[in-house]
Amino acid sequence: MKYFITALLIFTLQKTNAQKIDSIFVNLYTDSLKKGTYNYINIVGVTDKELFIPLDTTQLVFKSSDGDFFGNSLFIAPDYKKEKVTIEVFLKQNPALKCRFDIYIKKHEDTTPLPTESEIIKRKTKKA
Repeated sequence: MKYFITALLIFTLQKTNAQKIDSIFVNLYTDSLKKGTYNYINIVGVTDKELFIPLDTTQLVFKSSDGDFFGNSLFIAPDYKKEKVTIEVFLKQNPALKCRFDIYIKKHEDTTPLPTESEIIKRKTKKA
Protein backbone atom coordinates (compact mmCIF):
# COMPACT_ATOMS: atom_id res chain seq x y z
CA MET A 1 0.00 0.00 0.00
CA LYS A 2 2.87 2.36 0.88
CA TYR A 3 4.43 1.88 -2.56
CA PHE A 4 1.08 2.44 -4.28
CA ILE A 5 0.58 5.79 -2.52
CA THR A 6 4.15 6.85 -3.36
CA ALA A 7 3.69 5.89 -7.02
CA LEU A 8 0.35 7.73 -7.15
CA LEU A 9 1.94 10.86 -5.65
CA ILE A 10 4.82 10.78 -8.16
CA PHE A 11 2.39 10.28 -11.07
CA THR A 12 0.22 13.17 -9.86
CA LEU A 13 3.20 15.52 -9.49
CA GLN A 14 4.51 14.61 -12.94
CA LYS A 15 1.09 15.17 -14.48
CA THR A 16 0.73 18.53 -12.70
CA ASN A 17 4.20 19.68 -13.79
CA ALA A 18 3.41 18.73 -17.39
CA GLN A 19 0.38 21.00 -17.52
CA LYS A 20 0.76 24.39 -19.12
CA ILE A 21 0.59 27.39 -16.81
CA ASP A 22 -1.70 30.04 -18.30
CA SER A 23 -1.33 32.76 -15.68
CA ILE A 24 0.35 33.62 -12.40
CA PHE A 25 -0.78 35.81 -9.52
CA VAL A 26 0.37 36.84 -6.06
CA ASN A 27 -1.48 35.51 -3.03
CA LEU A 28 0.01 37.33 -0.04
CA TYR A 29 -0.41 36.16 3.53
CA THR A 30 -0.17 39.71 4.82
CA ASP A 31 -0.85 43.26 3.70
CA SER A 32 2.62 44.60 4.50
CA LEU A 33 6.27 43.58 4.72
CA LYS A 34 8.13 43.50 8.03
CA LYS A 35 11.59 44.98 8.29
CA GLY A 36 14.43 42.80 9.56
CA THR A 37 12.82 39.52 8.56
CA TYR A 38 12.11 37.20 5.65
CA ASN A 39 8.72 37.84 4.03
CA TYR A 40 7.33 34.89 2.03
CA ILE A 41 5.98 35.92 -1.37
CA ASN A 42 3.39 33.34 -2.43
CA ILE A 43 2.98 33.06 -6.20
CA VAL A 44 0.30 30.78 -7.64
CA GLY A 45 0.08 29.44 -11.17
CA VAL A 46 -3.19 28.62 -12.91
CA THR A 47 -2.95 25.74 -15.37
CA ASP A 48 -4.81 25.14 -18.60
CA LYS A 49 -6.97 22.68 -16.61
CA GLU A 50 -7.82 25.46 -14.11
CA LEU A 51 -5.73 23.96 -11.32
CA PHE A 52 -4.00 26.25 -8.84
CA ILE A 53 -0.35 25.34 -8.19
CA PRO A 54 2.05 27.07 -5.79
CA LEU A 55 5.22 28.10 -7.62
CA ASP A 56 8.78 28.61 -6.41
CA THR A 57 12.18 29.56 -7.78
CA THR A 58 12.40 26.36 -9.83
CA GLN A 59 9.67 27.86 -12.05
CA LEU A 60 9.96 31.60 -11.30
CA VAL A 61 12.38 34.51 -11.35
CA PHE A 62 11.92 37.15 -8.63
CA LYS A 63 13.08 40.77 -8.88
CA SER A 64 12.52 43.61 -6.45
CA SER A 65 13.25 47.31 -6.23
CA ASP A 66 14.83 46.76 -2.80
CA GLY A 67 15.69 43.92 -0.46
CA ASP A 68 17.19 40.52 -1.23
CA PHE A 69 15.39 37.38 -2.32
CA PHE A 70 16.26 33.99 -0.84
CA GLY A 71 13.99 31.58 -2.67
CA ASN A 72 10.46 32.97 -2.41
CA SER A 73 11.36 35.04 0.67
CA LEU A 74 12.23 38.72 0.47
CA PHE A 75 14.49 40.06 3.22
CA ILE A 76 13.98 43.71 4.11
CA ALA A 77 16.78 45.35 6.12
CA PRO A 78 15.85 46.60 9.60
CA ASP A 79 16.88 50.16 8.67
CA TYR A 80 14.84 50.29 5.43
CA LYS A 81 13.35 53.80 5.01
CA LYS A 82 11.08 53.68 1.93
CA GLU A 83 7.34 53.08 2.23
CA LYS A 84 7.03 50.24 -0.29
CA VAL A 85 8.84 47.66 -2.41
CA THR A 86 7.99 46.88 -6.03
CA ILE A 87 8.22 43.19 -6.93
CA GLU A 88 8.20 41.63 -10.38
CA VAL A 89 7.87 37.90 -10.90
CA PHE A 90 7.95 36.02 -14.18
CA LEU A 91 7.71 32.42 -15.30
CA LYS A 92 11.03 30.96 -16.48
CA GLN A 93 9.39 28.93 -19.27
CA ASN A 94 7.42 31.93 -20.51
CA PRO A 95 8.77 35.34 -19.38
CA ALA A 96 5.70 37.03 -20.89
CA LEU A 97 3.71 35.55 -17.98
CA LYS A 98 4.54 37.94 -15.18
CA CYS A 99 3.05 39.97 -12.41
CA ARG A 100 4.25 43.24 -10.92
CA PHE A 101 2.98 44.64 -7.65
CA ASP A 102 3.83 46.93 -4.75
CA ILE A 103 3.89 45.84 -1.13
CA TYR A 104 4.00 48.47 1.58
CA ILE A 105 6.31 48.30 4.58
CA LYS A 106 4.75 47.82 7.99
CA LYS A 107 4.98 51.18 9.78
CA HIS A 108 4.46 50.19 13.41
CA GLU A 109 6.46 47.55 15.19
CA ASP A 110 4.70 44.77 17.10
CA THR A 111 5.14 45.69 20.75
CA THR A 112 3.01 42.89 22.15
CA PRO A 113 5.36 40.40 23.82
CA LEU A 114 5.09 36.81 22.68
CA PRO A 115 4.03 34.27 25.31
CA THR A 116 6.78 32.30 26.98
CA GLU A 117 7.08 28.54 26.61
CA SER A 118 5.70 27.98 30.12
CA GLU A 119 2.68 30.23 29.41
CA ILE A 120 1.86 28.23 26.27
CA ILE A 121 2.15 24.94 28.18
CA LYS A 122 -0.11 26.27 30.97
CA ARG A 123 -2.77 27.28 28.42
CA LYS A 124 -2.68 23.87 26.76
CA THR A 125 -2.90 22.12 30.13
CA LYS A 126 -5.96 24.18 31.11
CA LYS A 127 -7.77 23.33 27.85
CA ALA A 128 -7.17 19.58 28.20
